[in-house]
Amino acid sequence: MEQNGHAERVDLNREIEVTNQKLRQLKAHISKLQSWLKEETENTEPPTLADYIQGILSRKVQAGKSRYSQSLYNLNDAAKMLNFLQANNIMDITGLDEKFKTMIGEQLDIQGKLKSVERRLGTLKKHIEQADIYFKYKGKKPLAEAEQILLTAAKDYPQGVMNSKTTIPTKAWKEEYTKLTAERKTLNQRYLALKEEVKEAEKIRKSVYSILRQEQREHAPRRAQDMER
Repeated sequence: MEQNGHAERVDLNREIEVTNQKLRQLKAHISKLQSWLKEETENTEPPTLADYIQGILSRKVQAGKSRYSQSLYNLNDAAKMLNFLQANNIMDITGLDEKFKTMIGEQLDIQGKLKSVERRLGTLKKHIEQADIYFKYKGKKPLAEAEQILLTAAKDYPQGVMNSKTTIPTKAWKEEYTKLTAERKTLNQRYLALKEEVKEAEKIRKSVYSILRQEQREHAPRRAQDMER
């Protein structure tokens, strides 16, 4: 009996050792699998909003709903919409809204700069006009009454804008005027281009929201059915 009991204990210990060895191997395998999954997750790029939208549209085309989709989403410029999302690397709706807000912000910024430039150009124009009148009639003799009035006004005008300078800075004013005129042209061109871009972005944004809302409505009955089951 003692021999049999000893043999049973030996067998039991052997089984325990084998089981423990298998557990260690299983743990090592699970650890490797978890590491692999982590690496795959880190290396896999999440789908962009463009990928998601393209997937929805592709499914509708395959389901024979392309005409319906086009009438609903105005998909004649679907490529333009997808290009916009891809070019700006927009990942989700939040990114789309942020991009739109940024464009609006840039537009407002240009508006502010244009107003500032316009004000300065108006001021410089008046400076230059008065300086030109002053130099035109300064040495002229005799002066008509109207010319004398213009000269007096032009002579007094620079004293309030020259900041204690003794020489009228006509050249500097004209150079600044020329520079700001070119800047105004550039700003105007950018503003007009951005205005069209904002209009297009707003249309794209509405189309994206329309597609997502429709997709949500189409999936809502399915989710309800799944819950009932």
